[in-house]
Amino acid sequence: MKPYILRYVCITALVGSFVAPAMGQGALQTLSVMKIDSTSLESGYRASKLIGSNVVNESNEVVGKVDDLIVTRNENVPFVVLSVGGFLGVGKKYVVVLSSTLEVNGKTILLRGATKEAVKALPNYVYTK
Repeated sequence: MKPYILRYVCITALVGSFVAPAMGQGALQTLSVMKIDSTSLESGYRASKLIGSNVVNESNEVVGKVDDLIVTRNENVPFVVLSVGGFLGVGKKYVVVLSSTLEVNGKTILLRGATKEAVKALPNYVYTK
């Protein structure tokens, strides 16, 4: 009879973990599971593969390097932080562009109409803590 009680307790705990609210950063949150069609992900790009990649213009001139990707709560499109200018890390600055302005084709990331000067002229971005 004890094995049945143990099974009941384990199953109840397992089911309860899927429907119980989750606590995060002091606010009550609910957890929901949704099914994702993995075929829709096949055309996507992993952030880990994009970070560190050169960004070029139509003349294949390097205009920056992907430093980071930022997803905000309010926007549906992630932002891409580009590292521009500088040599060996000295004199470089960070700028932000919408990911929708970049075209990824194989290993090439294209920013149409960009020049080194135009990208450097974008407002400086400073990472927040």
